Amino acid sequence: MKYYSTNGKADRATLHEAVVKGLAGDKGLFMPETIKRLPDSFFEEIQDLSFQEVAYRVADAFFGEDVPADTLKQIVYDTLSFDCPVVKVTDNIYSLELFHGPTLAFKDVGARFMARLLGYFIQQEGCKQVNVLVATSGDTGSAVANGFLGVEGIHVYVLYPKGKVSAIQECQFTTLGQNITALEVDGVFDDCQALVKSAFMDDELNRHMKLTSANSINVARFLPQAFYYFYAYAQMKKLGKAGRLVVCVPSGNFGNITAGLFGKVMGLPVKRFIAANNANDIFYNYLQTGEYHPRASIQTIANAMDVGDPSNFARIYDLYKGSHAAIAAEISGATYSDAQIAETVKACYEQNGYLLDPHGACGFRALSEGLREGETGVFLETAHPAKFKSTVENIIGCPVDVPAKLEAFMKGEKKSVPMSRNFEDFKAFLMRE
Repeated sequence: MKYYSTNGKADRATLHEAVVKGLAGDKGLFMPETIKRLPDSFFEEIQDLSFQEVAYRVADAFFGEDVPADTLKQIVYDTLSFDCPVVKVTDNIYSLELFHGPTLAFKDVGARFMARLLGYFIQQEGCKQVNVLVATSGDTGSAVANGFLGVEGIHVYVLYPKGKVSAIQECQFTTLGQNITALEVDGVFDDCQALVKSAFMDDELNRHMKLTSANSINVARFLPQAFYYFYAYAQMKKLGKAGRLVVCVPSGNFGNITAGLFGKVMGLPVKRFIAANNANDIFYNYLQTGEYHPRASIQTIANAMDVGDPSNFARIYDLYKGSHAAIAAEISGATYSDAQIAETVKACYEQNGYLLDPHGACGFRALSEGLREGETGVFLETAHPAKFKSTVENIIGCPVDVPAKLEAFMKGEKKSVPMSRNFEDFKAFLMRE
């Protein structure tokens, strides 16, 4: 399958080229030329399939033309060595728990898949080293760093905003060493993302080293996230609750909800989506006005959603051929302040006995306020509450248990490189590598 750029000015690329390049030559994001619709028979039997079986069928539609079946199946099964269960919170609202992977965040799925697919392509072309650049507002850095840790021929540079990720999140990518380098940028997430994009566009730097990205701008990172939307539907169908399904996605850089929208194009029977924002309400405002105005991000307690210029808006815009009416017909929006997020975490814990993280709280609240008669909602609980331990404990007034996986990260020694938001400083650092 060929991939085109959302900016429309770059040559078509193969999957191999799209994954290794990350970003198209005209600074656009890669999109598949076709999105295959899955057969009705798949959805008739989906409730009887395992997570891995569901995911392989979806992966085959995306990648089957370009990766041998046995290799693709191994990549999928190795990636999904953990479950993503649907858990009842109220009579008509369910949580899709995406925090059962190695770093306890939804990005484990995309990061682990991409690490394995990129490793396969590197072997194919006999390349000595590929350098992965990834900007993170929280969980992406840990998921990518752990997904690629120890993978031969790949070095990862994680750029994160100084003082703007949780202590536990920071531990998950600054304590690893080996082929992982953490860069502590004096700025916000958008500055980190701008540095990564600028690096891809710099000819001298690209002659010096082979670069790719592991942010959701990379097709191998965001497309696999469709797997768990299909699996959520399978679980809800098994419960007899899939008739009028609404999926709510806490949204920052919009790769996650974009994967869900791709799933719908492939035939996934979701009635509609809700994009839940924190105070960074750029997409919410677009839905209301039809005008897209990116701006500097605002720091919130749901920090992984602190994005002022969501990269994947370009994919959503392209998917719906630039039609605001078409986008607004399938996606509604919600936006919540820190006070509202905290209020939701506390109320859900006290009333339902279910502990939300600040991002999942946006999703749960949007469903609580936005479900219509006869609808059932599933929200994405994108990270374990313990990853935001001090924030959540201050809200609920009691201790949050820390899983053993997180405890292990917290015992490591922090190793990071201070970095300004100036691209010339970043380039100079990489040129010395």
